[in-house]
Amino acid sequence: MTTDSASRVTDNTDPSVNERIRRQADERVAQAVASGPETVAARLADLDREWDVERCLETGASSLCLVGLTLGTTVNRRWYLLPTVVTGFLLQHALQGWCPPLPVFRRLGCGRAMRSTRSASR
Repeated sequence: MTTDSASRVTDNTDPSVNERIRRQADERVAQAVASGPETVAARLADLDREWDVERCLETGASSLCLVGLTLGTTVNRRWYLLPTVVTGFLLQHALQGWCPPLPVFRRLGCGRAMRSTRSASR
């Protein structure tokens, strides 16, 4: 039921999306290396500030939960279903490494191949 933490996101992402992300990461590494050590250092600093897919999911989920709770309290109790569904997705992601919003975030480029880019840059 649970998956390995290190590979759970890539294991549950469409292979074409993983390939596109890996190819873009390889291109960025090659450009940084060709530009010299200062560019590599700047790219590593950028990677330290970049959000991973878990952070994107957590931020989106907490925002939707707050919206659902607020609307459930002020507009209609049916809005309480939103935080219920969202927390279910978070639990699913924690256990299986996949949830319905994950492909959307990956296609948007959130949580790019940070580890492989970082290790290749060194």
